[in-house]
Amino acid sequence: MTDPVFFAPARRFTVAEIAAVTGATIVDPKHESVEISSVATATEGREGSLIFIENNRFASVLASTRAAAVLCKPEIVERVPDRTAALVIDKPQRGFAAAARVLFPSAVRPQALTGETGISSAAHIGDDATIEDGAIVEAGAVIGPRAAIGAGTLIAPGAVIGSDCRVGRDSYVGPNATVVCAMIGDRVIVHAGVRIGQDGYGYAAGDSGPEKIPQLGRVVIQDDVEIGANTTIDRGAINDTIIGLGTKIDNLVQIGHNVRIGRYCLIAGHAGISGSVTLADYVTIGGGTGLKDHLTVGTGAQIGGGSGVMSNVPPGAKWAGYPARPYREFLREMTTLRDVNISMRKGGKPNE
Repeated sequence: MTDPVFFAPARRFTVAEIAAVTGATIVDPKHESVEISSVATATEGREGSLIFIENNRFASVLASTRAAAVLCKPEIVERVPDRTAALVIDKPQRGFAAAARVLFPSAVRPQALTGETGISSAAHIGDDATIEDGAIVEAGAVIGPRAAIGAGTLIAPGAVIGSDCRVGRDSYVGPNATVVCAMIGDRVIVHAGVRIGQDGYGYAAGDSGPEKIPQLGRVVIQDDVEIGANTTIDRGAINDTIIGLGTKIDNLVQIGHNVRIGRYCLIAGHAGISGSVTLADYVTIGGGTGLKDHLTVGTGAQIGGGSGVMSNVPPGAKWAGYPARPYREFLREMTTLRDVNISMRKGGKPNE
């Protein structure tokens, strides 16, 4: 039995076509008709493959590469061997991503697991649900009453779309994901096991213990959002939880009730965002970071992985640490602690 190949190229592309897709410039016109059938890392370039070199640190691999073509910056182009097509571009990795999306479109947007088209006879469709032509609902999926699914959207096996929910066009809801009390836009990808719209964590202290506060809001997910596997997004208590246009969320992220996330944010795995936090546009949150409730993180701010954010973060700031503080301050403190520790060890004192 041969090893399976999960992603095959849509077809072969010429170097000229790759240049058109990426906006790169071909150094030698004789390479325009060279065919590209795969992508590879810089060290594993082989016949028919496209690689990229982002900076001089990896340029040494070019001497021995067998890759058909390389995307690189202008200052590296002289190191590309004559046998390899040089495609000059200011941002090679970004160009490489664009080329890979064209070569392997099935890796960009998940495909039907069962190969079904239309609505499976083994799916459960609630009364008065609306499913536009061109949508796919696979076996075992559940669409609740009065829910609406847009054209081109794929609902995978075991996924549940609750009553009155909306999922826009050309979106994807993965296996065993659940969507309740939510409005989802176009071209949204919801990976396997995601939970959207369940109760927020709201309780009031009482003499007989915590008393549940009804969570009456929704989750609103705007266009072009991607949500990683097993992430949870709680619905709002009264106001909505909102995920802004183009934001990308990693696996295993917890987003609490009433959180408002702006456009084009990046949130890495194991981050936890407490209730009523506001992230402005273009915020980056590193993996394993926790944010205290009711905070605001300003536009373009970056939070290092493993940080604990206890106060508002200004726009454009770079913070790290636990508790999080400006990155340079964090580095100074870590350097001082390291130097003190080294000094104590040399003196033979405790702490060895």
